[in-house]
Amino acid sequence: MTPAPLDPIAVRRAVEAALAEDLGRAGDITSAATIPANAVARAAIVSRSEGRLAGVQLAAAAFEALDARVSFSTERQDGDRLQKGSVVARIEGPARALLSAERVALNFLGHLSGVATLTAAFAERIAHTPAKACCTRKTTPGLRVFEKYAVRCGGGANHRFGLDDAILIKDNHIAVAGGIQAALAAAKAAAGHLVKIEIEVDDLDQLDLVIAEGADVVLLDNMSPETLREAVRRIGGRMLAEASGNVSLETVAAIAETGVDLISVGRITHSAPTLDLGLDIALG
Repeated sequence: MTPAPLDPIAVRRAVEAALAEDLGRAGDITSAATIPANAVARAAIVSRSEGRLAGVQLAAAAFEALDARVSFSTERQDGDRLQKGSVVARIEGPARALLSAERVALNFLGHLSGVATLTAAFAERIAHTPAKACCTRKTTPGLRVFEKYAVRCGGGANHRFGLDDAILIKDNHIAVAGGIQAALAAAKAAAGHLVKIEIEVDDLDQLDLVIAEGADVVLLDNMSPETLREAVRRIGGRMLAEASGNVSLETVAAIAETGVDLISVGRITHSAPTLDLGLDIALG
């Protein structure tokens, strides 16, 4: 399923910044020197490996930003599974524009498809459970909205987008605030009626305090599957249970089978390998 389209303003700003970085002060001097100004080219973006697609909107914007005459026709949608050799899009237009936008388009597409691909691998490992793999704030500065979009393309779920859309009380907050009860009381007094409160716990004694005080979500940090299972039993559906802490493809299924609702996985954004995609071009 393809997520809702990205905000076109955010896409335009990101693409313009990336193009400005790449074109520098003098533009693409290689293409200007070697390609006739009136040359037209046809190209295809092709997947060199299997994966999950994300970022087509940014790739299209990169080509179209350099020349409005570029035609970008998609053959695959974000969220689609790709095989080696899958054609993602076909592009036609002024050759200089295609060559100058190529790297920016592929950088966005490869990186975001890599995030979607790794997310899909986690989602598939826990598909037999109700749990969802979700991202964190461990994102590339400036690319968070796109990386979180790619997580959705891969079948994952989004955690908060920033410090301003939910209250997440972590161990350092608890230490400075004076304990779980004090932190929760202060959070409830400050939160608006639409703001949810999540709090991190490290053991079952802390969990019991959270259950007594009440919260929307409890973050069960670095617990064994056995402890997670007991934590879920104690929670009894009174709040969402989220597991975190060095989650890997090897451990995620056992974590999901404990009954937690969410599993936060930082590596799906901060350590996803780039998906190999290329631009095959022919002058015409």
